[in-house]
Amino acid sequence: MDEKRNIKKPSKLLLYTDGIRAFWEFIYYCFFAIFYKIKKTGDGHPVLVIPGFLGSGFSTKILRKFIDKHGYTSYDWGLDRNLANFADLEFLKIKIEDLHRRHQQKVTLIGWSLGGVYARQLAKSQSAIVRQVITMGSPFNGVTEPNNAKRMYNWVKKREGTPEISDEVLADLPNPAPVPSTAIYSKLDGIVSWKVCMERQEDATHQNVRINSSHFGFGWNPATLKIVVDRLQYDANNWKHFKR
Repeated sequence: MDEKRNIKKPSKLLLYTDGIRAFWEFIYYCFFAIFYKIKKTGDGHPVLVIPGFLGSGFSTKILRKFIDKHGYTSYDWGLDRNLANFADLEFLKIKIEDLHRRHQQKVTLIGWSLGGVYARQLAKSQSAIVRQVITMGSPFNGVTEPNNAKRMYNWVKKREGTPEISDEVLADLPNPAPVPSTAIYSKLDGIVSWKVCMERQEDATHQNVRINSSHFGFGWNPATLKIVVDRLQYDANNWKHFKR
């Protein structure tokens, strides 16, 4: 992806309005939830939802509830706030194995922002028991590129003593997971560049889907919710393409 060489962090306008836009997206979601007709067609398979940097299970509650209403079984990641410690992946590997054993079904992984970076890495190491990966505003194609979260990340890393990400892991992050994957991104993202939230190359099972959303509003933006439900219907014999 040649564009990656010219990555710039989102403008100050997008940054300073991101929270405001997320609020209005929440209001829009409230009206959407009233009139949206739920079709409980899910097969009950487990869906693990991983929050973004500094997010907790509370931030993904709306998304998980929406997933449950459609007939799937969602799970919080099981930790407190996401402090960008890649050591958390070891805990999540065990959790995925437990969910697979309990349900006797493969697990769908959904990650918001940094949570999506985690989800893709987990899918690479546990592809045999992961059904698919869905990311939302996740900068897996350039976590070290300029962004509007770096200052906060550096402060948290210093405060918490978070270990550095190894060069080996950094080099592997852009590589696609060997499972069906959907990268949801927005050109209105005020935290990370949309260019680093996309698969470098699309193919039959690795796709990018653009929506209009703030970074903080991905978890309840109705466009995100509809894409997630569409993709959860995926099965090994029928990869359904979302109409963009």
